[in-house]
Amino acid sequence: MTSILTYTLKNLPSTSKWALRFSLRPLSCSSQLRAAPAAQTKSKKTLAKPNIRNIVVVEGVRIPFLQSGTSYKELMPHDLARAALLGLLHRTNVPKDVVDYIIFGTVIQEVKTSNVAREAALGAGFSDKTPAHTVTMACISANQAMTTGVGLIASGQCDVVVAGGVELMSDVPIRHSRKMRKMLLDLNKAKTLGQRLSLISKFRLNYLSPELPSVAEFSTSETMGHSADRLAAAFAVSRLDQDEYVLRSHSLAKKAQDEGLLSDVVPFKVPGKDTVIKDNGIRPSSLEQMAKLKPAFIKPYGTVTAANSSFLTDGASAMLIMAEEKALAMGYKPKAYLRDFVYVSQDPKDQLLLGPTYATPKVLERAGLTMTDIDAFEFHEAFSGQILANFKAMDSDWFAQNYMGRKTKVGSPPLEKFNNWGGSLSLGHPFGATGCRLVMAAANRLRKEGGQYGLVAACAAGGQGHAMIVEAYPK
Repeated sequence: MTSILTYTLKNLPSTSKWALRFSLRPLSCSSQLRAAPAAQTKSKKTLAKPNIRNIVVVEGVRIPFLQSGTSYKELMPHDLARAALLGLLHRTNVPKDVVDYIIFGTVIQEVKTSNVAREAALGAGFSDKTPAHTVTMACISANQAMTTGVGLIASGQCDVVVAGGVELMSDVPIRHSRKMRKMLLDLNKAKTLGQRLSLISKFRLNYLSPELPSVAEFSTSETMGHSADRLAAAFAVSRLDQDEYVLRSHSLAKKAQDEGLLSDVVPFKVPGKDTVIKDNGIRPSSLEQMAKLKPAFIKPYGTVTAANSSFLTDGASAMLIMAEEKALAMGYKPKAYLRDFVYVSQDPKDQLLLGPTYATPKVLERAGLTMTDIDAFEFHEAFSGQILANFKAMDSDWFAQNYMGRKTKVGSPPLEKFNNWGGSLSLGHPFGATGCRLVMAAANRLRKEGGQYGLVAACAAGGQGHAMIVEAYPK
């Protein structure tokens, strides 16, 4: 397949054939800040399937998502995950011994607590007889935790699962160089003084150069920000488009926060510090201020900046997932059903961030729905350019036919239904925890707005993606 993005770099957006094919409707932040319509009951078919267990979300919470290097910087990942679990226990009063299994997602693992789900569960007071394991799938790690839980319940292995995710970007593992690691391991094995002295004599100062965690794709050696910039250029997404979109995200998040709509957030008393009660990355700016920023990845002509990219975030989330009959027997009123879901993978070089484009039509077909059936869209916002490029790809028959093997486009989500309470650009993006936030945002919006179906979608490193249908639980 011709490298569409490499081609675009050589031929800037104004002359690119791709850029000429794609155009985006104007974004207007002000039109998106109008009050949501009053809640009203809609009568659509349910997605329940015969002889298949209905799986419900009883509740989901998250500790406040904070910019890395702030109030959580002295903690460890299991501290954040434990806080999310305790918040869920407090919110639901679910007996700990009822939980059959605990699954957490994370991306950059703390080596001391590689199975962070288990350590957090023990720290939160769950029985040592309750199994727990940790999954990793880049930015859709929490999604994988949730759907693994769905599989355990659907198969009859479990009735009650807690799924969540955690990320602590304030303290990532920094390794010695490989030469230094090898020397230290060999020293540990050395049995005589002579052997030790011989090894030490080979030491060189450059052995002390640390190895930072890579922010680049292993398979392509390209950073995600660089790929996002190329994607924006390929789809003719302008710098102004991106800045307008991120302003929309922050403005809607601020409005939702001020109106108390972010009900999934639970307070967290940080040891030795004050209680954190809200996300600290929501900061509406102005187009004029954002225009002053220089490109962050492709210089000097790139369009992706620090402002229109998601920021490094610390945070954790947790959800209580049950078989419907179990939830009702325990007296719970679920928030939503978890319905059909799909995972997709595509070229990590030129289509790294197009997961939602590929996943959305597949999950809709599986559920027997169309875009017009969806009342609330919740997509992960890695970059403004990534969101807008996905909009264009989803709204293009040409892209559907030439790259997806489909006859027609699926269509782009209407902005009036899209990320109405903010997104990852404003609320933050702890890699391993975002998936649960997306599902709870969809479930809570459906309850607030009176809708029936929500669609959650996200891209992830490695060129992967996920989408899920959430159905509101009848009031």
